[in-house]
Amino acid sequence: MRVEESDVLSQVLRLIRLRGDRVFRGEVGVATEVTFQAGPASFLHLRSGELLVSQHGGEAVLLRPGDFVLLPHANGHTVQSGAARKAQHRFDEDTYSTIKTEPRTSRWATDDETAGCFLAGSFYFDGAPLRSLLTGLPGLIHLTCDRASEPPWLAAITNFLDVESRSAGPGASLMVSRLIDLLVIRTLRMWVSKQGNRAGWLSGLSDERIGRALNAMHMEPSRAWTVESLAETASMSRSIFSDRFTSVVGVPPLRYLTRWRLTLAADLLRTGTVKVTDVAFSAGYGSEAAFSRAFKAQFGYPPSDAHRVTKGSVFHARSSDMA
Repeated sequence: MRVEESDVLSQVLRLIRLRGDRVFRGEVGVATEVTFQAGPASFLHLRSGELLVSQHGGEAVLLRPGDFVLLPHANGHTVQSGAARKAQHRFDEDTYSTIKTEPRTSRWATDDETAGCFLAGSFYFDGAPLRSLLTGLPGLIHLTCDRASEPPWLAAITNFLDVESRSAGPGASLMVSRLIDLLVIRTLRMWVSKQGNRAGWLSGLSDERIGRALNAMHMEPSRAWTVESLAETASMSRSIFSDRFTSVVGVPPLRYLTRWRLTLAADLLRTGTVKVTDVAFSAGYGSEAAFSRAFKAQFGYPPSDAHRVTKGSVFHARSSDMA
């Protein structure tokens, strides 16, 4: 079986079109707080010192050298010195995208004392109608990685990313973007295996039997699936499967299947080259009218507007979209 046929996470990430943006090095002084306003998704890898990172409105997590945080939503976050001293100096940044490419190291401090040094960057999800695919992602993913337990891939990717970000050679910007993509994907893979009982399709991937059903729906979305046939795929009874799927993923199996079909339909319609009628039938609907009602209920606009809505758009994940 080919990888692309058996890897739901890769298939979903391909649809949401993860796109790495830029990277920079940062230094935060003692008793200093830096607030990044709403903007792109971002990541931060602490190289030295101790820093506190918090999503806006969320609880702060303490980072020690080697720790990594992924912030997939767009509601902003704060980085501050990890010492007990109250912040006396505050800096505001509009978004990570406003960080100038030269100099590539940004320093937020009023003296020579540094609380922490880090490598950070930003990324986007292209495709406005694909918000439901990100159900289950928390606002902040924290990988605790001291020097003894830091996964080899994290050190390798961030070090290579640091080197490429300093390069002005041919293809450097593309290399940076691809390395950010890889960093995000590997982080999500590690998080999926450790994240516990959080609801969402990502949780389903860590459940062997529910993962089988998810894989089947993703690989054959147009098939006339029933709860019974999906339960059989998962080697479970109908009632136990239905209860387990709803508990793990957060929605009943057939509702998830409808969401997935509509997501694929939205991706087809965004090109503007496929007729709504054709997409409706490929999504398993007997009429364009029924498809249009379901599509509008899911995305808030009719399928005829999909090309206009998504053209040139970039989706910044928001926690309100994760229901």
